[in-house]
Amino acid sequence: MEKVKRNERIGALIKILTEAPNRIFTLSYFSEMFGAAKSTISEDIDIVRDIFKKYGLGEMETVTGAAGGVKYLPVPARDKALAFTNEMALRLCAPDRILPGGYLYMGDVLSTPGHIERMGEILAAQFYRNSPDFVLTCETMGVPVAMMCARVLNVPMIIARRNRGAGVAEGSVITINYVSASSKRLQTMTLPKRLVGSGQRALIIDDFMKGGGTAKGMIDMMKEFAVTVVGVGVVMATALPQHKLVDNYKSLLVLDEIDEARSLVKVSPAAWLTNF
Repeated sequence: MEKVKRNERIGALIKILTEAPNRIFTLSYFSEMFGAAKSTISEDIDIVRDIFKKYGLGEMETVTGAAGGVKYLPVPARDKALAFTNEMALRLCAPDRILPGGYLYMGDVLSTPGHIERMGEILAAQFYRNSPDFVLTCETMGVPVAMMCARVLNVPMIIARRNRGAGVAEGSVITINYVSASSKRLQTMTLPKRLVGSGQRALIIDDFMKGGGTAKGMIDMMKEFAVTVVGVGVVMATALPQHKLVDNYKSLLVLDEIDEARSLVKVSPAAWLTNF
């Protein structure tokens, strides 16, 4: 095998690791790929680690044990995370985004790959240590961010269906009723039985939280499957009502005020981001 130069190995390492976040790669894997000693690969990984740290590109984590190795965690630097959420907050303050009922149009933001990738990275970084087995969301607007979180965490994404029965390819389902905290309307949520196993750990991700009814519905759904919910993350939550049906959630943005009559919108980054 032709000898691979160090700069080539470094480039390949960065490409492989960043394309598979939270996946463990053994030194043997890279040693066989590049035809180099494990000690040489270890030195290469140290160089990559330093590059990521210097430029705020994420973290390299060493995993010990028989099946150990290294994995890449795309944890954004605090200043970059705050700058991004400030940019999003400013964009979402446009008066023409106001929708009836005190909601805000976010469709363009939640359909732009670059935006949802950054949102997914920031939210997922809060739950790495919680070790979720899958990401759960409820259709439809929360799906893109939930998918990006699942990619970053290297776990499956599961979608709970709202107000309709199972599709022909989904098999038997569990259906629950829940009350929307904002509209006070009774709604239904369904999830195929085959998607979730008893004893697993779920991370709930959604796009918007007003009273917390949908998130509470997903938490109740997980109880039916005997699944532990290890966290709740949303793109945006309203400042009011202050007491929601869900505690200990993480939101990237806070809708502080929305006034249709005055065409006023106030959106700000969540307070916890200043200490991220």
